[in-house]
Parts: sequence; C-alpha cells; structure tokens
Amino acid sequence: MSKVLILKVGYNEILEPSPGHTDYVDYGVSLGDVLRCTVLLHAFKDDDVTWVTAREAFPLLTGNPYVRRLLPYDFTVCMQLQRELFDVVINLEKVPGICALTDSINAWKKLGFRLNPVTGEAEAYEGAQEAITLSRELSEKRRAPNPLSELLFRLIGKRWSGEDYILGYQPKTDVRFDVGFNHHVGDKWPVKAWAHEHWERLASLLTGQGLTVDWQRGLNSLEAYMEWVHSCRAIVTCDSLGAHLALAMHKPVVILFGPTFAEEVYVGENCRKVFPTDPPDCVPCMRPTCDQPTRCMDAIEPERVADEIVEVLGVSRQAAAALA
Repeated sequence: MSKVLILKVGYNEILEPSPGHTDYVDYGVSLGDVLRCTVLLHAFKDDDVTWVTAREAFPLLTGNPYVRRLLPYDFTVCMQLQRELFDVVINLEKVPGICALTDSINAWKKLGFRLNPVTGEAEAYEGAQEAITLSRELSEKRRAPNPLSELLFRLIGKRWSGEDYILGYQPKTDVRFDVGFNHHVGDKWPVKAWAHEHWERLASLLTGQGLTVDWQRGLNSLEAYMEWVHSCRAIVTCDSLGAHLALAMHKPVVILFGPTFAEEVYVGENCRKVFPTDPPDCVPCMRPTCDQPTRCMDAIEPERVADEIVEVLGVSRQAAAALA
C-alpha cells in the first residue's frame, strides 16, 4: 500500500492557463474541476490517499471510500504536509504557491505541476507537459481534443479505460421530476448560458409530452444542489458543475456546448451533447465573453434538445428494464 497525496484545491482548472505570479489573484473554486479529478481515485483504490482541497469542495469528497484523509488547504495543513513522507504526491494545481508547496514535500515520486524557481511560474513534472501545453495553446487543444479523464491518467503514467468520476456525497432524496433544468451558469463563464426564452420553450415542449420539469435549485448550498440533481431522472444543462454531478450520479444528461470543448467531457451512452447549428469558425473560442453579433449558444434550438432528452430517457428506461 502506497501513501498518496493529491493536491486539488480547485483554484486553477487543469486545462486553464496558469494564474499570474506577480499580481494578487482572488481565486475562486472550480468545484467541477475538483469533481472531474476524482476519476484518478480508480488508480489508487488500494492505497492510503490524502486529498487536500478547498473547504467549499468538501461535500464532493466527504464519504468517498477511496479518500482516507480529507484536509483543507490552509496554513496549518501545509506545515503538517511538509513534515510527512509520502510515496507519491500529485499536484493538480498550477497556482505558483501550491506548486512551491509540492516541491517542499518529502515524497519518493512527484507528479503533476511544480514551480520554476527562476520564473515563479508553474511547470511540469515528468508526465504533465501535455497538460501544460494544452492549457497554454488553444491551437493544440483544437488539434488533439481528448477527454480530461484520459489526460489525467496519462499524467500519472496509466491508461484510462472509461472510468467515471467518484462522488463522495450520498444523496438522500427520491426522484421526483422527469427533467431538471440546470440553467444557471457562474460569473466566470457567462457566455455558456442558454437564453431564458429557449429554456421556456423547452419546458413547454417537454410538458406537452407529459414530462414533469423542475428548475434548478440549491444555488446557496452545494449539498442542497446535489440533492436537487438527484431528485431528477434526467438533467438538461450547459457545460457546468451540474453536468458533472449528473454524470457522477449516472443520470441521463443532455449537455449544451458552444464556447467550450465538448471533447474534454466524456459521456456514456445514455447522455447526449448538443451543439449550435452551423456554428461560426470561432467555436469553441474558450473565452468568457462574446463579441459576435449572434451568440453560438443561441443557435441551439429547443426542439433539438427536447428530442435528445426524450431519447435519453427512453434509453434509460430500456436499460432499467433489462436489469429488472
């Protein structure tokens, strides 16, 4: 059994550019990126795993059977880690301070990101150069789009075989609605939003087919939000935390993609990706704002989304019947 430390706080997404080191940055927490990195736990099921993350992400990992010790990223914990010995340390943050912490921890093997002591910027340990390159070069992402899960496995020198996220939280609610509308997007990526009138049109189409619809709840509590996702048989969502929660709960899900790379998100057979009709050349732009006369997300028709959600619900019913 190996003693493994995973540093995934959520301050910097794996495939985002490194944050600057000369100016103060008020880091937000990307809960979706923390959840996506739980796919790596499949590779360490028999090991003694410590995971360090932001307190806001604790509900995602609390109760995870493959995390023995869950620690918050704070000063006291950092001091403690510098006095422990690990077999493997995996740093999945390109924040310079966390890279420096990783370099200072005693470990036989280090993976992920480290600090360049000359430039003060993140650079790669062996195996993570691909992630650094993809985070810096949009053209490289366009040339070789792959699921993030596959990239993470390559980063630790292993082969990905379709393993899913592992969510620690165990929802308590029963399923109450046919379709949940995960319509809210964060302030960081407002361009991912689908127009409200499209959501209203989709609601009309689905209720017209006898399906019950519920609009996103739990915006002020991660636990309440996860309970809401669990209360829906299927989810329609933009590319956001809700999409990854639905995938982790093995829900049928329809994800609307425009400005972000759909290839980075792996979905199973009872899930669908929907794209703009006749998208402009700038898609996906990976930009938080749009300067085009027509937003790409507005070119996703509610009728197409309705067809997809009806289909995935049908696939889900057939799979459940086969298991009965």
